[in-house]
Amino acid sequence: MRAPLPHGQGSERRALARGTGNLALALLAAHVVYAQLVPADVALARADKNSQIAHQQLLAKKTQGRIDIYFEGDSITRRWGASDYPRLLESWRQNFTGWNAADFGWGADRIENILWRLENGELDGVHPKIVVLLAGTNNIGNRIPPEGPEAVVDNVTRGIAALVHVIQEKAPDAVIVLTAIFPRNDDMAVMPEIDRINADLAKMTADRHIRFLNINEKLADSTGSLHEGMMNPDKLHPALPGYQVWADALKPVFREILGPPASEDHAPPPTGDPSATARP
Repeated sequence: MRAPLPHGQGSERRALARGTGNLALALLAAHVVYAQLVPADVALARADKNSQIAHQQLLAKKTQGRIDIYFEGDSITRRWGASDYPRLLESWRQNFTGWNAADFGWGADRIENILWRLENGELDGVHPKIVVLLAGTNNIGNRIPPEGPEAVVDNVTRGIAALVHVIQEKAPDAVIVLTAIFPRNDDMAVMPEIDRINADLAKMTADRHIRFLNINEKLADSTGSLHEGMMNPDKLHPALPGYQVWADALKPVFREILGPPASEDHAPPPTGDPSATARP
């Protein structure tokens, strides 16, 4: 069974192809890596040059301002606060200015890639009061692998538990807002996997420093079919209304922990995809 490339590519995918010098080779390399169930709880660096540059940018970003809210994840997280998505960045600023929120997501990252970034300095010395984490959809993909859905559920759950563990090590005083993996409709066959993983994540709230946030009933109906306008045509990246649903669920938590937003914001300036041009 041919495994899909992870989502969140856009220019990130093109940069990967340029890094290998040949698009066909890049696609083949992705097939070899993602055709098997890669352990999500073992840190793994991205090999493409674009991701390596982005890592250096994020290492610099953490030193450039005050960060009270640290967003971590893949492209779903990244696009919201990225300089190359100006309309989404406007939404970010309208919702979070005054809370010193910074976006450390990176496109196409799987859990093991995020784990590597956290283990290699991106959270060191930051001391946020809140960490918002959304990860795992790239490990699920849009097809059930040969190992079967049970293996995917176990792998993703263990990987996210590893992310939570390293966040707690690096930022022990932070409240982790563990966000349920969003519905994806590029293949409805994976929705039962997503639901089971989210049920596992909900059990992590026995730790008082973890809040589980599930907005999926506002993004999709009871069958997992997305509500009109919540996602882009790719059926997995939120459109502006989808991001607003997420913001509306996050802001009461932020107010509870941080109080109302201040009149000034001291977060680092946004970064973007090093290879990208601005998108609408």
